[in-house]
Amino acid sequence: MAELDEDRYRPAVPPRAACAYTGCYCEENVWKLCDYIRSRGERPVEEFYAVFISNERRMDYHVILLHVSSGEQNFIYDLDTVLPFPCPFDVYSTEAFRLDDSLHPEFHRKIRMIRADLYLETFASDRSHMKDADGKWQKPPPSYPCIETADSKMNLDDFIGMNPRVGWGSVLPLSDFVRQFGRQTHLSCSVKAQ
Repeated sequence: MAELDEDRYRPAVPPRAACAYTGCYCEENVWKLCDYIRSRGERPVEEFYAVFISNERRMDYHVILLHVSSGEQNFIYDLDTVLPFPCPFDVYSTEAFRLDDSLHPEFHRKIRMIRADLYLETFASDRSHMKDADGKWQKPPPSYPCIETADSKMNLDDFIGMNPRVGWGSVLPLSDFVRQFGRQTHLSCSVKAQ
């Protein structure tokens, strides 16, 4: 596995153990990473993207942070993996993503990318998706207050859903995401925040 070259890339957030983290709340963990980057002001927050990984059936989802670096390659921040933190994009895509070839098309993974500053402005969750039918927590919630905006207390479904006409950011197939941000092509591409 490739090692992170500390002389060439300086992580944008503290070491994994020092980050705000609550198991099973990846969307909030990434929101907290974005907030940290914005508050420190050491890197342009526009270089970072919240990346929702889901599918047309919305069966399971995960959220990671992508740094579109000005260096040779991009980096992924994922607090729920044993891979390096941050992890070079090419290492992450090889180790964490599996081919969709054996899956029914409705389960093929798609990506919703939202620029970090837009994610901070628009994401809201009252955590109701983590309660069972009796209103009990399926997993303990974070200790800080729920994230909300002036317009919403809960819009998580708009981020998990992969309909490009609903929600924020750009939606693309996993294979396009890997091609676009892999080492060979990322310097010539750009992502437009919507």
